[in-house]
Amino acid sequence: MNTSSIGKRIRKVREQKGWRQEDFAEKIGLSVTYTGMIERGEKVPKLETFITIANALGVSADQLLADVLDTGYNIKSSAMTENIEKLPQAERERIYCVVNAMIDYSKKH
Repeated sequence: MNTSSIGKRIRKVREQKGWRQEDFAEKIGLSVTYTGMIERGEKVPKLETFITIANALGVSADQLLADVLDTGYNIKSSAMTENIEKLPQAERERIYCVVNAMIDYSKKH
């Protein structure tokens, strides 16, 4: 299991919220050292701690586990679709053209 990807996702969400690691550690009741180890993928939190982290961040567990779940690509696709839908029409069209070109290329090779 790639625990570093879980930690990276936790860090990314924390940073998106503008929280310092110290503030986050306090919110979830862990030491800054242990929180850092989780974010670097050096430690895997117990289930109860993982749930506390997800709840504190306001995200679902599948979002944090997207890179290690077999259904992770469904999660990534949904998140990507949501992000694309927020873009102006011209930008969406450009992205769809690039993706379709890549799909066509993959089918040929």
